[in-house]
Amino acid sequence: MTFQVGEKVVYPNHGVGTIENISVRSFGAQNERFYLLRLAYSSMTVMVPFSHAEEVGLRKVTRNTETAKVLNFLASGTPRWNPDWKHRFKENTEKMSKGSLLEIAEVFKTLLLIQGDKPLSFREKKMLERSRQMLLSEVAISRTIVEKEAIEMLDRSLQKSKLRFPEPI
Repeated sequence: MTFQVGEKVVYPNHGVGTIENISVRSFGAQNERFYLLRLAYSSMTVMVPFSHAEEVGLRKVTRNTETAKVLNFLASGTPRWNPDWKHRFKENTEKMSKGSLLEIAEVFKTLLLIQGDKPLSFREKKMLERSRQMLLSEVAISRTIVEKEAIEMLDRSLQKSKLRFPEPI
C-alpha cells in the first residue's frame, strides 16, 4: 500500500497524521524511501520506511461505513475484559498497537465501564486518554466533520450505553 503527500493516514498507537513528504535516504549502497508523517494530536513527526509501513500498521483512515460499526458498538456493544489489570493492560496495549478503529473503541469503552466502577490505574488513565483522542480524530476525519461534531456524535452513541464521552485529561 502506498500513500501520497497530503494524504491522511493512521499510525497505530499514535493516531491520525498527514504524509508531509516522501524522501530517500542512503544507507551505504542502499537507498530507502521514507514517509515523513506529522501526527495531528501531538504535532510530532515520524519517518516510516516504505519497507516497514505495512509491518508497523500504517493504514488509510477508516471509511465512513466502518465508523458506523464503531458507533453502533459504542451504543450497544458489550466488551469483555480481564479482571486482572496487568493482563487487561497487556491485552489493551496489543489492541491499540494493531490500530483497528473498532479495537480502539473496545479499549475505550472497556476503560470507561471500569472507570464507572473503580478508579483506573495511572497507566490505564493514560490509555483511556490516548484511545479517546485516537477515536475522536479518526471519526472526525472519516466523517469530514469538526472535532466538536465528532464529540457530539460519539457522546450520543455512548449515551445509549449509559456512558458519557469524557473530557480530555
